Amino acid sequence: MEQIYTIPVNEAFEASAADAACGCAFCALYRKLEDNELDLILGASMMEPDVRIKTNKQGFCKTHYDMMFVRKNRLGMALTLESHLDELRGEITDGILSVLLGPGKKAEKRIAALEDSCYVCGRIDFNFDHMVETAVYLWEKDPEFRDKFRAQPMFCLPHYRRLLAAAEKRMRRKEFAAFVEAAAKITETYFDTLREDVSWFCKKFDYRYENEPWYNSRDAVERAMKFLRSDIHRQ
Repeated sequence: MEQIYTIPVNEAFEASAADAACGCAFCALYRKLEDNELDLILGASMMEPDVRIKTNKQGFCKTHYDMMFVRKNRLGMALTLESHLDELRGEITDGILSVLLGPGKKAEKRIAALEDSCYVCGRIDFNFDHMVETAVYLWEKDPEFRDKFRAQPMFCLPHYRRLLAAAEKRMRRKEFAAFVEAAAKITETYFDTLREDVSWFCKKFDYRYENEPWYNSRDAVERAMKFLRSDIHRQ
């Protein structure tokens, strides 16, 4: 039952099922969306009037400014920043509104809104929500996907939460219970293994364990951070 919109989800789940080092399939999907959006905003979408209106209004978060910068398309960034700065300059000037709102209030309000907005984050979130919903849909409709799902090495906690929330909205109670059981088994198994690895990592700094092998604990700290906060760039 392959459809165009199900292909990325199927591919991510297949990759993680085949190689546990791929980690959370949803993190991989998020990173792919992020790469695509950054390529677009510095390429084909850069000069589109409707996109420029949105980037002028929303700007970008620090993470995505940094990621755009290292892609070395400085002219593309400069053109986007030029129109954004031009529009923003007029929006943070109080003018007559200072009489009505008090000095600086217009600038304060506009800058506060800008701090909480990012064109790239908004685009990713919109498309990512659909991918999570697609995973739930595939669980319902495709028995082969259920096998891929059960073979996942882990889900990071933020994406585990979003997965459960999407399933709860869509599924009937009986289907939802079975889905939660499968997702929880994956998450709890990984949780317990990770906890053991972190504990062993700590013990290795005790002289009594210095001659013991590391087992699977050398990267336990990194894996714990990715499990707790996702393996994505966004903060």
